[in-house]
Amino acid sequence: MAESNQLVDLVQTRIDEFLKTRQLIVTTVSPDLSALVNFSRQFLSGGKRFRAQFCHQGWQSVPGSDALDSAPVIAAAAALEIFHAAALVHDDIIDNSDTRRGSASAHKLFESVHAAGGWAGAPVEFGRASAILLGDLLLGWSDELLDEGLEASADPVAARLGRHEFNQMRTEVTAGQYLDILEERAWLVQQEEELLERAMRVIVFKSAKYSVQAPLVIGAALAGADTAHLDALRAFGLPLGIAYQLRDDLLGVFGDAAVTGKPSGDDLREGKRTVIIALARRALEPAAREYLDGLLGDPGLDPAQILSLQELIRASGAVESVETLITDQVADARVALHASPIAPDMRDQLESLAETVTRRSF
Repeated sequence: MAESNQLVDLVQTRIDEFLKTRQLIVTTVSPDLSALVNFSRQFLSGGKRFRAQFCHQGWQSVPGSDALDSAPVIAAAAALEIFHAAALVHDDIIDNSDTRRGSASAHKLFESVHAAGGWAGAPVEFGRASAILLGDLLLGWSDELLDEGLEASADPVAARLGRHEFNQMRTEVTAGQYLDILEERAWLVQQEEELLERAMRVIVFKSAKYSVQAPLVIGAALAGADTAHLDALRAFGLPLGIAYQLRDDLLGVFGDAAVTGKPSGDDLREGKRTVIIALARRALEPAAREYLDGLLGDPGLDPAQILSLQELIRASGAVESVETLITDQVADARVALHASPIAPDMRDQLESLAETVTRRSF
């Protein structure tokens, strides 16, 4: 735990240092741009830093990494957190989500700036447009910070491989985000028997690879890992990433706002066509399925309607089915880990983190 806390502190320090340099650039253009930096700081403070932790553990899993300069991996871990912040800003716009980690989401913050200034036009339009730009800015900054770290690498081959893995992750998560919004709208014309498979595909590309697998591989690549080592981390990271997102989907339906920082049942209001919804629809009678479909995605759902949908989903057996899937995916990850060339002490650390990310309470 102490080592994890130390890493979080190092990553936060690296992010803060980077933001100071970018603040000088941005505010030189105009003092009106200070909100971009201030809101960036807000979205880059706190959080569990799971992606940074997986990146660092991927690095540590490579024999001899303890003798290397850690600057490249700390920069990569920080870049992953900035990329994650960018994705959250854009995700909240797409989902019309007003809160993030218990506070206002970026577009709502910019709305408040507009309203407080008494400016022309609609606050909502200004908020969305400004948040899109903030997300774009964070995406660019994640690249810049990664490049700064790669320049510090003593191994140009490892640096190129780390950059390649980062680029692939960025493409895959964007594709997964598109698949997510596609499923929210195209499910009506898809074959019923395909909905679960399609929901699983969204999990793989929108979250599993980018949350767990890619950070592990990026960290290991920067430490000079060979192909067998990288493949072992991929085999471990993908099922663990799937389990991580399945847990997140349960939190999105049943989570306590005090724990998740999002209103309870937020995924129901947003109409997320997740694995739990696909499993519930399979088990429900036609009338109950029609009731679920009729309410899912209504942003005006009141607490009583949310509760009724939660009870319906529980009664379908979908929660138990998802818990079984999580258990199976974690078991697959452990099998892959113990069959890997990774040293036993590092296996223990990876297993411990796996337990943390898949046992979150709701």
